[in-house]
Amino acid sequence: MNRERVTLTGPQETMLATLYSRALDSRERHSVLRDHWAETAVERIDYDFGRTGINRATAAGVALRGKLLDDWTGRFLAEHPGATVLHLACGLDTRAHRLGPPPGTRWYDVDHPEVLDLRERLLPPPPGEYHLIGASVTGDAWLDEVPADRPVAAVFEGLSMYLREEDGKRLVQRIAARFPSGELLFDCYGSFGIRLQRLVPAVRNSGATLHWGIDDPYELESWHDGLRCLDAVRSVDTPRLVDFPVPGRWSLRMMSHLPRVRDVGRILRYAF
Repeated sequence: MNRERVTLTGPQETMLATLYSRALDSRERHSVLRDHWAETAVERIDYDFGRTGINRATAAGVALRGKLLDDWTGRFLAEHPGATVLHLACGLDTRAHRLGPPPGTRWYDVDHPEVLDLRERLLPPPPGEYHLIGASVTGDAWLDEVPADRPVAAVFEGLSMYLREEDGKRLVQRIAARFPSGELLFDCYGSFGIRLQRLVPAVRNSGATLHWGIDDPYELESWHDGLRCLDAVRSVDTPRLVDFPVPGRWSLRMMSHLPRVRDVGRILRYAF
């Protein structure tokens, strides 16, 4: 088997930690995501995944985060037949494969061109009306490629913390202003988590830097008329924590009782 050598650095390299997490989860007896596409991709990549620092517990956390975002996206598509999905900073995430969007769904995976080039070499295209847009999500032009005639679910996992707040605010405002209605589904760090970033091997070893922390999710409601926070789930309270390996489960229970620590990360859902 020919293996793909990966030379990405910074935030783009950290997507390999997420991919590896889902691959490890797929090997578990009670896998959360059953993402066999991730496992196959990992086998084809020439990369030292030890740089990610991912273990069974952290892999379970990534899988549970992804599952909640999958569930919210699937619920939105069930309630809005023929909707559009914007999967921002998609990396090597196989969300479209896992969900199998219903007929009529318009799906856009958006990321830097070099990331999408690797993606096309490693992953088969999912069925349905599927599009790739090679661009930085903070750029101006890419959103004009997406028709604005349908409700939209904008999903971005592992992105917000790498943005500066002003770029995150502008992204939220541009999406909410362009589409008639929709939801924003994403994870975030709190400011305390941003301060602890050097303790995260995938961030430290890639040379990436985290910038934006969200301490009060409801503050974002002022960014656009009609923007409402529907869910703000702490990472330590993610549904299905029973699927965590036992040592990790005890660690999360301890974290959930510690001020600031329990707010290190959240998964957020907004409607507009």
